[in-house]
Amino acid sequence: MSDALGRRVIFHGAVVVLLGLAAGFPFAFVILGTMAGDQRAWRMAHLEGVLNGVVMFAVTAVSGRLVLSGGLQTLLAWCLVVTGYGNVVASILAASLVVAVVTITVAMALLAFGARRSVTEK
Repeated sequence: MSDALGRRVIFHGAVVVLLGLAAGFPFAFVILGTMAGDQRAWRMAHLEGVLNGVVMFAVTAVSGRLVLSGGLQTLLAWCLVVTGYGNVVASILAASLVVAVVTITVAMALLAFGARRSVTEK
């Protein structure tokens, strides 16, 4: 992944983590009983942001070992970005997760494809 593309994914990963951290406040309020809500749903919203952001950082960190064309690298990056926002926003709003399910599947397939090609070409 190019430096510019990697920085873009890292930026969006940080925003996704921040959204997850922000979702931790309502989670805490629900736990303390100062706000009505479902603990499980707020825990999920909190964890979705943090974990999806970490996945974005991790894939960016290993992307230099993948053998993917520039177009596939761009597709991988944007699948990660859409997945990160899709999962955290969907869990906060309790909306459909369909878009994020598709993009994370494509992202993980590209990750495996790029890693496999890098192993077989050495």
